[in-house]
Amino acid sequence: MNLLVVGLSHRTASVPLLERLVLAPGEAPAVLAELVGMPYVDEAVVLSSCNRVEIYASVTAFHGGLADIGGLLAARAGLPMSELAPQLYVHYEADAVRHAFRVAAGLDSMVVGESQILGQLRDAYNTAGEQGTAGRLMHELLQQALRVGKRVHAETEIDRAGQSVVSAALAYGQGATAPVEGHPALVIGAGSMGALALATLRRAGASPLYVTNRGHARAERLAELHGAQAVPFAELPSLLERVDVVVSATASPEHVLDAPLIAGAGRDLLVLDLALPRDVAPAVRDLPGVTLVDIELLSESLSGTADTEERAGEEIVAAEVEAYLTWLRGADVAPTVAALRARADEVVEAELRRLAQRCPELGDAARAEVAHSIHRIVQRLLHQPTVRVRQLAAAPGGEAYAQALRELFDLHIPAAEIDPAHASEVHP
Repeated sequence: MNLLVVGLSHRTASVPLLERLVLAPGEAPAVLAELVGMPYVDEAVVLSSCNRVEIYASVTAFHGGLADIGGLLAARAGLPMSELAPQLYVHYEADAVRHAFRVAAGLDSMVVGESQILGQLRDAYNTAGEQGTAGRLMHELLQQALRVGKRVHAETEIDRAGQSVVSAALAYGQGATAPVEGHPALVIGAGSMGALALATLRRAGASPLYVTNRGHARAERLAELHGAQAVPFAELPSLLERVDVVVSATASPEHVLDAPLIAGAGRDLLVLDLALPRDVAPAVRDLPGVTLVDIELLSESLSGTADTEERAGEEIVAAEVEAYLTWLRGADVAPTVAALRARADEVVEAELRRLAQRCPELGDAARAEVAHSIHRIVQRLLHQPTVRVRQLAAAPGGEAYAQALRELFDLHIPAAEIDPAHASEVHP
């Protein structure tokens, strides 16, 4: 399988380091091209969100693939690999499958059970597909991961409270300030996080709602969907003088809000910075009357304790991982069994041709009866061994049985056919 995942998240790395690695809009195609141009990387998908940057790859060798991917991340971070390595997590083969399924289910998220990661993972997969860097292994893995994520959300109540980074940040911020109900609020950014922020603020009773974005048309579309008012980005300073709550979630590589701008508003503010890189300058935290909640603070405050629904999600993931690996092991032997039967048919046909040449006096009916008998004998001889090898192949280490068959009968099968990921169309 040779599946490798290398990445960093809020669990292993600081927010300043994640800020260096997060992909800017439109940057993914170049990074994907660089990855698959490396010696040991055949396929690649890059997932970049507000609290993780990780690379899923099909590699030809573990150590070579790790060196390739680690080197790219180190270069983007501006760090030697020796300094970056302690903050990386690395998953290979079965562990990589488990990690992908847990990520899709929201079990590895900052806010456990949040569903936004499903959309982010789908976007990352679609981008890789468009760029031609997702091959058979990535297609099969990501399709199954997305299915597992949906199953966990459908069969548990892990997201029963509509949890998200936005709602968690809002809950944390309201712990230090008054509730937002009845207070005017502003969302900066019209992407998916901005849309989520508007929906969350509306449910919390914030009113009136404003949204601004450098692209005003997107802000207008979002405002119409959520009963908000779109305001030109140039009016941001005056907007800050009218609201009590600000949620900033842009993709800007630079700060959108700094201390002088916030201080100029002349009022107490609850500021939620949900962007990576961060939209709000750290100095804003020191302003009197301002409560700043950002990804770094949120990561430190959220508890990682498991509850009943989380454990139920983990059980589903564990079962799905085992089913997926069992299918992979069984699929690995299918081309070998097919090749063995094809070889047997070739031998039978060759012997029947020889018989026809040596015994021309045999009539058509006799030759047909002989052919039927020989085929039946061969099929009966092969039946039990092929059934048994499929059973053995489904167990851990079972790929060795397929290899043994190939060596014993000198079966030559293209590597692409042996890779079970090509058989996604038959996976239940």
